[in-house]
Amino acid sequence: MAEETFSDLGRVEAIAKLYEGTPYRPFESSWFETSGKSYVTQQSRTFLEGIDFDLVYFPLKHLGYKCVTAVTGELYAEFSHPRTLDIRLGISSKLDFRHIREVWEGIVTAAREHGYKKVSLDLMPSPNGLAVSVAAAGETSLLSAKRRPAAKSMDLICVSGNLGAAFMGFQVLEREKRAFEKSGDAKAQPKLEDNKHLVGAYLKPQIHPQIISQMEEAEIMPSYGYLVTRGLADAVRRLVRDSGMGAKIYVDKLPFAGKTFELGKELNIDPMSAALNGGEDYRLLFTIPIGKHDKFRHDFQTFDIIGHLAKPEVGAVVVTPDGVELPIKAQGWKEE
Repeated sequence: MAEETFSDLGRVEAIAKLYEGTPYRPFESSWFETSGKSYVTQQSRTFLEGIDFDLVYFPLKHLGYKCVTAVTGELYAEFSHPRTLDIRLGISSKLDFRHIREVWEGIVTAAREHGYKKVSLDLMPSPNGLAVSVAAAGETSLLSAKRRPAAKSMDLICVSGNLGAAFMGFQVLEREKRAFEKSGDAKAQPKLEDNKHLVGAYLKPQIHPQIISQMEEAEIMPSYGYLVTRGLADAVRRLVRDSGMGAKIYVDKLPFAGKTFELGKELNIDPMSAALNGGEDYRLLFTIPIGKHDKFRHDFQTFDIIGHLAKPEVGAVVVTPDGVELPIKAQGWKEE
């Protein structure tokens, strides 16, 4: 069977073919109805080759999956249920239909996993490599929104998994890329086995698709939520800004993946710095009322309690094991 190419298919037929075997229909407008008891949240993000990903080592299917996970996590952070997804792919001349089919497979896998009802797709040329633009809409019930409490001092700051793992995995991939380019051996294989969990955290981050429904059922409503994508420090600074409260993060409570410290020594990277200022973790950070502590610990054991809100004058600080409080400074923030 001859390989299908864009020159043979054309844009419209290519899009129609990509939808075959999926629960979604091509060329549908991505709208959804509400009963008047909810509101719509929208999130979007664009991923550019050479800036957000490197196709030398990034599997195309994982790329599609990760792009959807990124905007979906932002919806979950706002306590919103995913509903519709709009995808725009900018395609350079080095890619053909079979490559885009792989990206699309990852997109559909993530869309089905997170319960999207409609997915729209368009294809367009790109002069500078692959570009993936993703826009998602979600729905939040007004009842859930009204139940979200005001932030108070001593409310728990919780995160949904290991921090810094994706940054460390990215460093491993970059190291192996440099070794491959230096060797000049086209058959050389990267050495990833010892750090496959960290590499996987970067290439295919995952978020529990039922997390919002489970929290609603447990009647645990966070006052604030963020997706940790630019390091923990960035998320905590945003929390302090938005809530008007202070925040204390405890160093000995931060969750790290196995082999993170071992790899940190090998690469001369401080895992604490990776957790605070690294990126691509795709972890949910929620503030939970202190009165829900016992129930939250029992029902949501995949989350780690890493600190608590404090009085505004505290600011954003990290607390060392010996009790020293150090100010948190996030990259890209202008101190005033």
